[in-house]
Amino acid sequence: MTQAKSSRQLNHYSVFSFTDFFWQQPSKQQQAFLKQLSKQIPQLAEQVFLYHIFPTRSEGDLMIWSAVQVDDPLRPASFFTQFSSTTASWRQYLKPLTTLWGFTRPSLYSTGKSSQELDPLVPERRPYLVLYPFVKTSEWYLMSRETRQQMMNEHIKVGRQYPEISQLLLYSTGLQDQEFVVVYETDDLAHFSELVTVLRSTEGRKYTLRDTPIYTAIYRSQDEILSSFSDTH
Repeated sequence: MTQAKSSRQLNHYSVFSFTDFFWQQPSKQQQAFLKQLSKQIPQLAEQVFLYHIFPTRSEGDLMIWSAVQVDDPLRPASFFTQFSSTTASWRQYLKPLTTLWGFTRPSLYSTGKSSQELDPLVPERRPYLVLYPFVKTSEWYLMSRETRQQMMNEHIKVGRQYPEISQLLLYSTGLQDQEFVVVYETDDLAHFSELVTVLRSTEGRKYTLRDTPIYTAIYRSQDEILSSFSDTH
C-alpha cells in the first residue's frame, strides 16, 4: 500500500543543550536570548512543540518537535534549510546534540487508522513524550510476511490493552542510522513503563537490534519551559 504524497508528514525531533557560555551570561543577556527563542521556535514549521528534557537525561535541556505536511518532494528540503538558518543564530548559547526524524506512512501490519494513533498536527499535547530510534535485525526481514504478521499481531494486541497511550511510528530507513523512530504520548510514565515491560516479553522482541537512546520529555507551555532556564538571581 502506498501513502498518498499529500497525506505524508515529516516529523523532526531535535535535542539541544545550553552552552557554558549561556550560563556565564548575566540575567539580562539570558533573558534576551530566551525572548529570541520564544519568537523563533514557533516559526520553524507548521506545528512546533517545545519539551523539557533535563533532568530525565543529563545531556540535553530542550527538545523541539517540528511537524511538517509534505505536499511535494521539495518540502523537506525547504524545512531543513529554514531550520538550519534559524537555529544557526542560536549556536553560541544553544548547542544541537542530536536529531531524529522520519516520515509517516500506513502500517504494513494493521489496516485502518487506530484510535491510539498520535496526530502531530493537533495543537493539544499530553504531559509526556517518549521517543527512541528503532532497528530490526536482518533476520526479521528474511522471514515470511505471514510469520512477521503473526508476531506483530501479538504486539498490537498488547498495545490495545493500554488504550490511553498513543503512538506514532516514523519511517527513516536509508535516511538516518535507524529504520524507525518510535514516539509515544502518555499521561502516566509508570503505566507506560508497564506497557514496555510487557512488550519486551513478546516473540518479536528477539528481532530488535537497537532501541536506544530513549528520550523522555516533559511538555509544558513554551514560556514556562524557557523561563525555567533563566538565572533571575
